[in-house]
Amino acid sequence: MDNEKTDKQIAMRISAVSIIWNLVLSLAKALAGIFAHSSAMISDAVHSASDVFSTIIVIIGINISSKQSDDKHPYGHERFECVASIILADVLLITGVGIGYSGIKTIISGDYSHITIPGILAIIAAIVSIIVKELMFWYTRSGAKKINSGSLMADAWHHRSDALSSVGALIGIAFARLGFPIMDSVASVVICIFVMIAAFDIFKDAFGKMVDSSCDEETINAIHASIEKQEGVLRIDSILTRQFGNKAYVDVEIAVDGDISLTKAHDIAEAVHDSIEKDFPEVKHCMVHVNPYY
Repeated sequence: MDNEKTDKQIAMRISAVSIIWNLVLSLAKALAGIFAHSSAMISDAVHSASDVFSTIIVIIGINISSKQSDDKHPYGHERFECVASIILADVLLITGVGIGYSGIKTIISGDYSHITIPGILAIIAAIVSIIVKELMFWYTRSGAKKINSGSLMADAWHHRSDALSSVGALIGIAFARLGFPIMDSVASVVICIFVMIAAFDIFKDAFGKMVDSSCDEETINAIHASIEKQEGVLRIDSILTRQFGNKAYVDVEIAVDGDISLTKAHDIAEAVHDSIEKDFPEVKHCMVHVNPYY
């Protein structure tokens, strides 16, 4: 329980930092886009503003998923974090479509005479955004890996997609200032693509955890190696894993000497159970079944 409380505190601290920086960045980029006449920078500001909403979704999801088991949810509430990730993916998708629409509309109109050349302020804002969002990506990613949070990792990649969209905005603004004003709108479409790809990746990861997909091969191999080390285990008959939100359940069948006492067989199974839950913090529960080995 103490670990869960610490994990929640880490997630809340990271989320608070994200909200503050995203509010500052979205306001700064919106002002830069307006005063420097850059549609790409305004699109990028919308992307940053959506980050604030997505982080709020992450906070809600983590708060619900960290609740203790109850009569209606005996296995816990971890899947609510997946729900938060799916909502986040939907928000990203809608944001991406909105960003791309105005850019595509300008491009297909064929009339570029009315497009204003972006000012130098837009370039400065794009560079600052790239640096800040990339730092936020690594900061959030580190916390997400530490507490094994899917929704927090999704938020980290949201920061990365924002950094990449700022790169697209920077390139578009630079070319627009070199005499190709349409490139500012092209940059908006590029940003749209980045955002939609990020939305798909987040949805795919969350959906996989919702449908009881197994842990990755590396984790399963590590569990296998951990079991083999336990004294008295003569054979591993089966290892089944399933992801449950940011946690995992493991079902193991081992074979032990069929002539030993029930108490001794239970002790071996208990050692396997304890080692897995100790060595793999993401494992919420391990069930061990013992078969006789003759």
